[in-house]
Amino acid sequence: MSAPAAFNRADLYEPYVGRWSRLLGPVFLEWLAVAPGGRWLDVGCGTGSLTEAILADAQPVAVVGIDPSEEFIWHAAAAISDARASFSVGNAASLDFPEGEFEAVASALVLNFVPDPLRAVVEMRRVLRPGGRSARTSGTTPSACA
Repeated sequence: MSAPAAFNRADLYEPYVGRWSRLLGPVFLEWLAVAPGGRWLDVGCGTGSLTEAILADAQPVAVVGIDPSEEFIWHAAAAISDARASFSVGNAASLDFPEGEFEAVASALVLNFVPDPLRAVVEMRRVLRPGGRSARTSGTTPSACA
């Protein structure tokens, strides 16, 4: 299976990247240590692995998952029935949210696939409220953005 094919079909993405996101999510969230009750943005949510971990472990009031793939968004929305979750097609380098909208912004195993990762990090910080927590990981080591 090629990486481009896996990034166009949810059924191929799950065994290619989704399985790693499921393993990484709980560890990543423990490291991020966001207080319960906030609004989260999952940038590059794929098929929803990190969103599921946030819902299960972080006690958010809401999680918004964005991804450029319509198929991944449909898959995530169908797989996750929690009313706190919503999904939409979106671009990491141009987030369609006002400044300070979220208490937490996370991105797992995504930025290495974004054409302009620096712009994506700038956008992640823009939509983060002052004092919020933001982090990303593109492998086994998470990095704080703000």
